[in-house]
Amino acid sequence: MKPLLRAVLIIDALLLLAFGVLFLLTPWTSLYNALQLVQTQPTLVGQGLGIALIGLAWLAFHASIDGALTSTVAKVVGHVNWLTGLLMVVWLIGMHRPELTGFGQLVAVLTGVLLVVLGLGGVRLSRTVRRRERLRLAEVAAAERAERQAAKDAARGRDVVGYRAEPLVEPVVPVAVPPVVRTASPISPATGHPVEPDFAAANRPGTLSASDAEARSSAADAPGAPRPPFHG
Repeated sequence: MKPLLRAVLIIDALLLLAFGVLFLLTPWTSLYNALQLVQTQPTLVGQGLGIALIGLAWLAFHASIDGALTSTVAKVVGHVNWLTGLLMVVWLIGMHRPELTGFGQLVAVLTGVLLVVLGLGGVRLSRTVRRRERLRLAEVAAAERAERQAAKDAARGRDVVGYRAEPLVEPVVPVAVPPVVRTASPISPATGHPVEPDFAAANRPGTLSASDAEARSSAADAPGAPRPPFHG
């Protein structure tokens, strides 16, 4: 639809350029008499209208090239065309003004009808193109949002998998080891070195001190004390 709208804009630009040049040549009386047209009075108004139409023609041609301006300019130019054509038909057929010859009036009426058809067609095409552009932009925006959401979901999934894959390491609690208390060993007066106690010798018979032997004998002589078994 957009290439067709651009073609319509090019036709609009050519028509506007032709009318602009014709109004710009308002002082040329012989040209208007040959075309059986009525000159615009005063001449300044006709030339000003011609300059405006030439500018509108340039805008329509530029919009047919620049896609960003196509629908907007086509809508404006279309409304200008069909309103101008309707005004021409009303004045020429209903008001019979200006008074033209048969050929001149026929050409003016056909021109007005052409402007109405071309203008309404351009407006309709511009609406269709603009609606399609909005739908395309909405689809592109929806696709971009879906891609961003998918990227977020993928990143969140990687984070969860990485968290589950990490092993749980229990903290190591240090165990307190009680210190070993060593008692001071007696020092030998002969050598000057510490003497290690002989625990095995203490338990062998015949190695008890006099006080220990006396304590054992008194305990054995006490009444009710256990007696050693009789040998022999």
